[in-house]
Amino acid sequence: MNARVRVIVNPSAGRGRGARLLPRIHEAFASVGVTGVLSTSSPGDEKALARRAIEEGCATLVAVGGDGTWSNVAGAILESGADCRLAMLAAGTGNDFAKSVGVPAHDPSLTARLAVDGPDVRVDVGRIEGRYFLNVAGFGIDIAVLEDVERIAWPKGDALYLVSALRQLFRYRALEIAVSTPSASRDGTKHLMLIVANARRFGGKFHIAPQASLCDGRLDAVSILDAPPLARMRLFGAVTCGTHLGRPGVITERSERFTLRFEQPPAYETDGEYNRASGRELELTCVPRALRVVAASVAGTPS
Repeated sequence: MNARVRVIVNPSAGRGRGARLLPRIHEAFASVGVTGVLSTSSPGDEKALARRAIEEGCATLVAVGGDGTWSNVAGAILESGADCRLAMLAAGTGNDFAKSVGVPAHDPSLTARLAVDGPDVRVDVGRIEGRYFLNVAGFGIDIAVLEDVERIAWPKGDALYLVSALRQLFRYRALEIAVSTPSASRDGTKHLMLIVANARRFGGKFHIAPQASLCDGRLDAVSILDAPPLARMRLFGAVTCGTHLGRPGVITERSERFTLRFEQPPAYETDGEYNRASGRELELTCVPRALRVVAASVAGTPS
């Protein structure tokens, strides 16, 4: 029995997809001698289960869910200071971070083998208000979409975010944000959306930061400024293809640290999880190569 690997499953991920995967997960991990498969019972349970596994000497945690589940387990690893690895199995809606890393997150058998004796790479993570994020921190219409997703019963998977984004595209009122880095600053301007990205994709189909690297020690901020309805539609189409960079009304910046200022404490998301800021000013920083992820290499970047 391999007690150095523990699997943490979010059964609610992907509207029950995590629960449906459980028989395959048990079979795949049992075949490599791993029997420690735990399921969460309430939101946020991942962190508590991860902390306990780390305290018991676990060397690799396999998180089964989506970006929120992976982020919670990674947060427990980072907060503990343990030299523990993160492996990922996809059961969520967007599963975006795995796409940027380039891991076989839809294959339980291969993931099980890699978790036991596969290689790993060190990747950057982001940090905001004391919490870590793997993929993105998002402001503006991103929050309206996140709230809307919870109200839509159909469709499933990546298309869910597309439908919700289209629903919100014409009704969202822009958010004023001032953006500063150690080398430059911008006064407050009306934003349709601001994404501070560690990875390249979010929301299932959106190639928001196609030039971002998980290993460069910097975050990529993509500001999409407010625009008339037709221009919003064109920008929406461009973001799904990753062709929005350089267009009018799109500002991109890369830095190890961003300071954002708002008219009032904003709501924001980190890896699909809803948060309410404690103040009007937020600092986002990159923590270089802080997390070991089970993978042969990071897609599109040096290993």
